[in-house]
Amino acid sequence: MIDRDGYRANVGIVITNDKQQVLLAKRYQKEGWQLPQGGVDKGENEIEALYRELEEEVGLTAKHVEVVAKTPKWLRYDLPDNKKSKYCVGQKQVWFLLKLTAKEINIKLDTHTKVEFEEWKWVDYWHPIEAIIDFKKPIYEDMLKSLAPVLFNNKHKIPAQYSRPLKCVAITLSK
Repeated sequence: MIDRDGYRANVGIVITNDKQQVLLAKRYQKEGWQLPQGGVDKGENEIEALYRELEEEVGLTAKHVEVVAKTPKWLRYDLPDNKKSKYCVGQKQVWFLLKLTAKEINIKLDTHTKVEFEEWKWVDYWHPIEAIIDFKKPIYEDMLKSLAPVLFNNKHKIPAQYSRPLKCVAITLSK
């Protein structure tokens, strides 16, 4: 879905484990690593898109995760000139923090006809900011800073290198 400003609606997914690490995935036949994400289809709400993308990209369903929090507003980024498309200027994303409640064996990257990722790994919570393509770094920083207080129960300091002002605060959805 493209809004009137030209931004494609998208859900982002931060899957955490018991060690408060996050699942980072390598794009299929590409060099880039990122967190799972995907577009919101016409007629779909954010939660429906979340579960559809979760299953398509990493093979998990609602029974494998607990939704913990989400960013309360859309975070936007513009596509750089070399990535511009005819139908959108960028993406607006709402991000969900999920806790994996099932065994890791349930993570499967090849369950959908269009495989998005070929490899995955658990990484330090802040690592995705460094791993993501440059034009997405600010949105990853804002999103992770927003969700960190929920995951770490307000007992974790944001690393000094991420000192930009926070643009939103997460909404806790469970507990």
